[in-house]
Amino acid sequence: MDMHINNFDCNGVGSVLRRAALLLLSATTRYLSHKLSFLRGLALFSLQPWEMDNTRMKEWWIQVGLLGIPLLAVYLHIPPPQLSPELHSWKSSGRFFTYKGLSIFYRDSWGAVGSSEIVVLLHGFPTSSYDWFKIWEGLSQRFHRVIALDFLGFGFSDKPRPHQYSIFEQASIVEALLGQLGLQNQRIHLLSHDYGDTVAQELLYRYQRNRTGRLLIGSLCLSNGGIFPETHHPTLLQKLLKDGGLISPILTRLMNFFFFAKGLTVVFGPYTRPSEAEMWDMWAGIRTNDGNLVIDSLLQYINQRKKHRDRWVGALASMAVPLHFIYGPLDPVNPHPEFMNLYRKMLPQSTVSILDDHISHYPQLEDPMGFLNAYLNFINSF
Repeated sequence: MDMHINNFDCNGVGSVLRRAALLLLSATTRYLSHKLSFLRGLALFSLQPWEMDNTRMKEWWIQVGLLGIPLLAVYLHIPPPQLSPELHSWKSSGRFFTYKGLSIFYRDSWGAVGSSEIVVLLHGFPTSSYDWFKIWEGLSQRFHRVIALDFLGFGFSDKPRPHQYSIFEQASIVEALLGQLGLQNQRIHLLSHDYGDTVAQELLYRYQRNRTGRLLIGSLCLSNGGIFPETHHPTLLQKLLKDGGLISPILTRLMNFFFFAKGLTVVFGPYTRPSEAEMWDMWAGIRTNDGNLVIDSLLQYINQRKKHRDRWVGALASMAVPLHFIYGPLDPVNPHPEFMNLYRKMLPQSTVSILDDHISHYPQLEDPMGFLNAYLNFINSF
């Protein structure tokens, strides 16, 4: 157990909680072992052999159950993991702004001299703006400004609970950020992934209807998002968390790095999976501000996609600005060819870049150069 706990930040409060939990575990274990041995000796005097076997089995289960209590206490008080130097640098180079009393993290980098173009990056579920770190420099060499945020409930942003998280609120946060930066009247290129695709669809809907505070969208590039509910296949864990009722809050509390890593690995290609260090960075972003406890609330976006399908798919179908899709075809969440066949049928005006066959749900992490080249080719085509 110490081997795993050492992966976490055990300074300050975390260290105190860990020591207290381990003392509780040790004391409870000694007490239960002594007590159960004494009771077992008394009981076995009057039992027949077959009764003794049943009793031993019952005792074993009682011991497992009682020992589980202090073990659970240890587990629930494990502090969040330390930020890696890379993730700490990412956070240090960003800023926070306030939206309705909530703190939202963002990064705003000034890049290419002589360019006036601005790109805004919208990340996916369940990760954060750090998803873009592998292509950040490449984008900075092409665009005047590169901007990304952690949506509410993600990354370094606040994660209020209870809270009714919605795509509509996330779109309003993007609009508020661009307003804060004085960019509400400048044309913006949107580059999105997964959950961010749906936020982009809502922003596009508002843009087309001249809503107050809307963004002026110059182009939209989507990637591996479930924009069609009928071809979207959530993972089993997502289904359990989304519709688990009373079980969902229990599952969010029991979630740990090892379950998280196992669940997320399946949406990466077999040759492009993140390193253990990169997986820890993703988990650190989730655990910051107890984000694991709001995952079930965030997952309601899947139900929102179904409810508002006509609104959001309709926004893409009637889009008058350049539209592109970068696709990792090994994606089990939006599988090929089912997804791409429907995409081309519904959105014939869109151009498409299909990456190598082994690229899956996170193309910007699995094939950053292929992804970046596909996006820049699209941007330079108009």
